[in-house]
Amino acid sequence: MSSGIPENRYELVSGLEIHVQLNTNTKIFSADSASFGALPNQNISTVSLALPGALPKLNKEVVAKAIRIGLALNCTINQVNHFDRKNYFYADLPKGYQITQDNQPICINGHLEVELSNGSKKKIGINRIHLEEDAGKSIHDQDDHYSLVDLNRAGVPLIEIVTEPDIRSPEEASALLSEIRKLVRHLNVSDGNMEEGSLRCDANISIRENGTNAFGTRCEVKNLNSMRNVRRAMEFEFTRQIEVVSNGGSIIQSTLNFDADKGTTSPMRTKEEANDYRYFADPDLPPIHISDEWLSEIKSAMPALPNEISRQMIAEFGINKADATLFAEDIDLLNYFNQALPIVNIKKTLINWLIGPIRAVLSERGIAIADYKVKPDQLAIAINLVDEKKITQQIAIQQLLPAIEETDNADVMGLAKQLNLLITENSNELDGFIDEVLNKYPQQVEAYKKGKKGVLGLFVGDVMKLAKGKADAKKLNELILEKLK
Repeated sequence: MSSGIPENRYELVSGLEIHVQLNTNTKIFSADSASFGALPNQNISTVSLALPGALPKLNKEVVAKAIRIGLALNCTINQVNHFDRKNYFYADLPKGYQITQDNQPICINGHLEVELSNGSKKKIGINRIHLEEDAGKSIHDQDDHYSLVDLNRAGVPLIEIVTEPDIRSPEEASALLSEIRKLVRHLNVSDGNMEEGSLRCDANISIRENGTNAFGTRCEVKNLNSMRNVRRAMEFEFTRQIEVVSNGGSIIQSTLNFDADKGTTSPMRTKEEANDYRYFADPDLPPIHISDEWLSEIKSAMPALPNEISRQMIAEFGINKADATLFAEDIDLLNYFNQALPIVNIKKTLINWLIGPIRAVLSERGIAIADYKVKPDQLAIAINLVDEKKITQQIAIQQLLPAIEETDNADVMGLAKQLNLLITENSNELDGFIDEVLNKYPQQVEAYKKGKKGVLGLFVGDVMKLAKGKADAKKLNELILEKLK
């Protein structure tokens, strides 16, 4: 794009349509598996294939998950809503229509507050959340003569989160998408995996002159599969539209494709204002009635949300926001922490271990905390041994914790004794080690006495080796200094 265009004359106006694939075991209207990664056309049946006489039956868990995310996004829950047929032809849409929600979606009038890099906050309206089924998948590159169709995805449950056109920058869009992904994972609504298509985003983008209220002509960029691409597509399209208008042209309402390699958008098709979807209520599905009792039950089972957890941890434990966010965004880590918390003596130490050495071990192995074989109570006891100066942190990490993993229902203290890992309380033995090291380095001892204090670390390190790490470093320092006097 050319430079020199007065971008500050114009304002970006955008809203997102975020498709979230729900992580139910089965599809929205059938008992077919909704799992990802099966062989083509393995998770199908008469309903997925839309064979004559096959009737849909609603999966109740789909409704519950939609309510959960609606509550998290401060929406009003429509307690009576229904499904509609959205009619259009596509090769991987077996019925010739999609079951969705048009004028009575399950959730309306919500909002989400996001925090930007400069510390400011932006409230973005949520127009609606509606339920729908996914289509199948057309495959064009596996045969020279035919396109192939995989219907495993047909009927997989989706929610579509439609925002108000409140977004004014690529950063706001990225922050919103990040928060949505955090929420759906935290609430166990979806895995939020953009690479596998569990979270997909369309961005409606237009421009208008600063100070004006009328909306410009919008273009819709389809199927953005990462937060980075959302930002890049929005930045490119904002600049492109400004260039068109500045050169006397008009924006044509259209559907655009984003080329991730080039970072550019290109037209897929023009889009008229009126659609030809011919929505009407689906005659095969009764309206959804959400009782007051069921809604109250779902509300009472809602966990604390990530931002609330983060604020609580900062206030209660005095940790920084980045560390608090680690716990707020990883429900398994938070659960592990909460189970260990009543047992550990110093609460802040537990946090330091989980975000420090334990996180490093998990990262090195490429596993999550849920797969870690040391139980929360066992880790808490090991941490207490370190805090009580009964074992060094290094030995706990390198020897005790691996031994716990390899021992069923390990008694942590008993195992530490059995492996002879506890700090030696034998001062005579330590005295002997210190004498041995100081005799080994007579020149360094003289250097220390002349003011070269840095050699103390050499003495401590060598004594610690002789003690096989089973010595309290602070006590060792004191004993060596006493000898050097």
